Amino acid sequence: MLKSVVANSALLADDVVGAIRGHAGHLPQIELDFDAELSLLWVTIVPEPKPIFTFELLSSLGKVQQSIMDLWGSRYIDCPVRFLAFRGRGPIFTLGGDLDFYLDCLAKNDRAAMLEYARVSGEDAARNASCLGGLTITLSTIHAKAIGGGIDAPRSCNLMIAEEQASFSYPEVKFNHFPITAIAVLGRKMGNSAALKMLHSGDELTAQAFYDAGGLDAVVPNGTGIGWIEKYARDTLPIHAARLALFSAFHRRSGNMKEELEHLGEAWVDNMMRLSPTAIAKLQRIAQTQDKMLARLYAAPTPARALAPAPEMG
Repeated sequence: MLKSVVANSALLADDVVGAIRGHAGHLPQIELDFDAELSLLWVTIVPEPKPIFTFELLSSLGKVQQSIMDLWGSRYIDCPVRFLAFRGRGPIFTLGGDLDFYLDCLAKNDRAAMLEYARVSGEDAARNASCLGGLTITLSTIHAKAIGGGIDAPRSCNLMIAEEQASFSYPEVKFNHFPITAIAVLGRKMGNSAALKMLHSGDELTAQAFYDAGGLDAVVPNGTGIGWIEKYARDTLPIHAARLALFSAFHRRSGNMKEELEHLGEAWVDNMMRLSPTAIAKLQRIAQTQDKMLARLYAAPTPARALAPAPEMG
């Protein structure tokens, strides 16, 4: 059954999603939807219990990417997923990295677990930037607040857009550390000077300001991000091969991103493992504030995924 699914480029939505799930196995904290007409696979990010980039979420994203590459990466097979797009839901896109995981690793002095988190994060970003090895155009839409290292996975895509109400910030430097993949990702998109300025300041930028700095490919009206990506897929599908080749060529020209991210991951772990007790206490207070916010939210008669403004921490 799987062989026939892989070999057929004109697949039904259920076939494509079923093939990916069958190859990848368990995929927590994401949802998959395939638009066969547009050859567009949507990955909806639904982390629990917080809107953060957990290890489980990062692993699921990587499994989807690798499954597409394994199933349809042969030059003799047409890939049904010509566009791979990421989106979130709720009034916050992401609060950044998983502070609870970081703190647990620091308490246990578990360097290996931190390295694995950094490795998976870096490999996800490298696959996005490479068009999954020259196979698929990757896109993302940001509809709300995005903080810290949670920006990097969508920004590593070939195209990232944001709705006007979205905002972007990297506050990590205020807490004496830095986001794992931001240097490589932002440096390639914004240029080193603009990227360094943003990472040094920790200031929150509006979607328009982030666009003006080179961090976005488009700013669109609120509520239209998904529609923009669907229109992009529809309009460019006839010239998909040329656009894919261009994205792939510029990625190769920018240098070995995977190797750079491996180095950055090790540097990030070294920095985190050296955090002072004062810096760790700051991280603990932020994590506790997030937990209290969520406890109040769950006690209120509002939808479970509706999130109030949160402390700015990646």
